[in-house]
Amino acid sequence: MRALDYRRPESAQEAVELVSSHPGARYLAGGSNLVDHLKLGVAAPDVLVDVSRLPLDDVEEVEGEDGAVLRIGANVRNSDLAAHPVVRSRFPVVARATLAGASGQIRNQATTAGNLLQRTRCVYFQDVTTACNKRKPGTGCSALGGYARYNAILGASAHCVTTHPSDLAVGLAAVDATVVVLGVEGERRIRLEDLHRLPGDRPEADTTLAASDLITAVELPMVDTDTRSTYAKVRDRASFAFALVSVAATLRMEGDRVGEVRIAWGGVAHKPWRARRAEAALTGGGIEEDAVRAAVDEELATATTDDGTAYKVAMVRNTTTMTLLRLAGEVRR
Repeated sequence: MRALDYRRPESAQEAVELVSSHPGARYLAGGSNLVDHLKLGVAAPDVLVDVSRLPLDDVEEVEGEDGAVLRIGANVRNSDLAAHPVVRSRFPVVARATLAGASGQIRNQATTAGNLLQRTRCVYFQDVTTACNKRKPGTGCSALGGYARYNAILGASAHCVTTHPSDLAVGLAAVDATVVVLGVEGERRIRLEDLHRLPGDRPEADTTLAASDLITAVELPMVDTDTRSTYAKVRDRASFAFALVSVAATLRMEGDRVGEVRIAWGGVAHKPWRARRAEAALTGGGIEEDAVRAAVDEELATATTDDGTAYKVAMVRNTTTMTLLRLAGEVRR
């Protein structure tokens, strides 16, 4: 047994102060990821700051800086988020991405903020007997030349080739979500696209947050009612499996032309990958199979597949094409 201190703050501000004053402290909410890492020896905090009882569990429409947003509290459970009527009707991509993650039991426990802050499921990261730059900087990356089925094909580096595991994060990336963060200097907002980072030479840093930063909410800009969205996930089995490849997409047509399209991919990079080159290539044109495949190939021009991950390129191309054609069909009907 490893001794640690347990604190239960009364407010978000108190939680930030506790973590900022204890370098070895970690936030604890649903615990579905952190508790596993405590058992495996991947994480060894000196202090656990329990934020699960803070009043951050509302879902409500509020007026943001640039218009109406749906504000989702950090402690909203995944099951509640997926079942919320506004999420289901206006943001089906978010509801479906949430339901694609883990199992029903875990979704009852896991929180919105915790889902965004999941750490990789790379087998070497979770095995403390192997070298892993993300777990222990400077030791090397065992996934290079090792078991590569889940490796990244975009944005990887010589220091880390792992992928981000969250389904919800990919769905939120496709709706231009903003993350509300409370830090020692007060509250700020970060685009979800800028929350996670590529590994570079610092793979141990999953996000752009400071250690004491606390996510308090996620805000989704309210979308036009004629925007359609969905989430598709390719995995080894139908439940409780991480994505080999996933696609989150939103589509608004103007007649037979694309007025706006947003595409985010999971299972391909160290972070949810927003496919902006593909979006630009498709905007203004029609949603036809050849056009979608060409746009995807343009986005994948820098993909690295020399470690046995070439299958992911075909998966991304086929899943994105199927998803957009399906959304375009719904619009046309």
